[in-house]
Amino acid sequence: MAQGDGAIYYTFKELVMEGTYDLSSGGDEIKTILVGAYTPDLSGHTVYGNVSGSEYNTGAGYTSGGEVLAGQDVTLTDSTGTFDATDETWTNLGPLTPTHPSYAIMYDNTPAGDPLIAYWEVSGTAPNGANWTLQWGPSGIILLS
Repeated sequence: MAQGDGAIYYTFKELVMEGTYDLSSGGDEIKTILVGAYTPDLSGHTVYGNVSGSEYNTGAGYTSGGEVLAGQDVTLTDSTGTFDATDETWTNLGPLTPTHPSYAIMYDNTPAGDPLIAYWEVSGTAPNGANWTLQWGPSGIILLS
């Protein structure tokens, strides 16, 4: 499943500078959820609770609260910091009601309140019981330069 346009929530920018997040290997538990009808609000949506009402319910291969990100790592190359991880796969993801996912939203499940990190538009085929993969970009999930 290809991801489209995305953005970083404004709160992430503040909290990363305050040292709230540990995105490194073995750090905070980072999760990604799938949502249907959702209108992103980069400044107004700050925590998981702001978007959980749009999340799919547990069932058909999906668990409410999302998938835990595996293989997360932070690297520095020259002047660019990169946060990356293994592509996320939902196993045997069946049809989701009311439709296919419109956004994937990443949040940090470790600090109080579960602060939001970023979202991406997702497009393509609706889940049909096969594995459904969210593929991160070839340069990583988040780049800071």
